[in-house]
Amino acid sequence: MNKSELIDAVAKSTKMTKSNIEKTLNALTATIQISLAKGNNVQLIGFGTFAVEARAARIGRNPATGKELKISAKNVVKFKVGSKLKNAVAGAKIKKK
Repeated sequence: MNKSELIDAVAKSTKMTKSNIEKTLNALTATIQISLAKGNNVQLIGFGTFAVEARAARIGRNPATGKELKISAKNVVKFKVGSKLKNAVAGAKIKKK
């Protein structure tokens, strides 16, 4: 599901306009991004938690040449799934394409 499909699905289930849903979704993602950029976690009970973790500098390898290269330290976003989402996915039947 992409963003426009998500907007359509939420608009249909809430009977709100797609424009309002898009504004709300954009505000939600911007707020999460700002909070994470400040180093704060974002916890949505039952859904999951977005958290920022520091990743140490390390030595990697170029897969094409095999040559070692230095990878800088950086902050990364991690997502820990919540119990309701975990249970919903575990019990869902997956459609094969």
